[in-house]
Amino acid sequence: MLLEKNDKILFIGDSITDVGRNRENPADLGAGYPLFVAAYLTAKYPELELKITNKGVSGDEVPHLQARWKEDCLDLFPTVVSILVGINDTWHYTEDEMFGSEKSREQYEEGYRQLLTELKEQGIKKIILLEPFVLPYPADRKKWRIDLDPKIETVRKLAVEFNAELITLDGHLNSLGNKNGYQLYTGEDGVHPTYTGHFEIAREWIKAIEKKGNEL
Repeated sequence: MLLEKNDKILFIGDSITDVGRNRENPADLGAGYPLFVAAYLTAKYPELELKITNKGVSGDEVPHLQARWKEDCLDLFPTVVSILVGINDTWHYTEDEMFGSEKSREQYEEGYRQLLTELKEQGIKKIILLEPFVLPYPADRKKWRIDLDPKIETVRKLAVEFNAELITLDGHLNSLGNKNGYQLYTGEDGVHPTYTGHFEIAREWIKAIEKKGNEL
């Protein structure tokens, strides 16, 4: 079990984490996987007295996280930080000359590494990295893999380097989609999870911190 009493869990990332949260209300967790995780953890482990915060912002890329890292992360003094970012670093640049280039991957890695370095410098040891993902519906999303796959590999690399928990969402969600239909998990755009997709993300997150198998 990764969590301890009085842990302060911070979820941060893009729209997949944001999911319509009220940014004027610090207690609002949105309507996605952070809410599902929080409901499970507080119900099962009330004795831990966990504090859970969502700082996802729709549209964010790694540079956006860098710009708000101090205010929305470090200054909150979390003990557990969960990061999901990367799909916009691909999606927003599909027509850019850097799309699929080594320079694009390097910039992503450099920015992401800075975020993690600052966490370590502040003494935050419990870090959870979620892979960015895309499902092949609509079909043009398949073209994104040339840019997104190297970024996924970067997240895996950084998870090892910074001793972080890694949640391998891309393969998991694509496998489920291949079996049951991609729209069940990411609707019409291959990116934004449905409630079913958010449940699957929450389930993988919980399994990672509880160190459990597929029985959850």
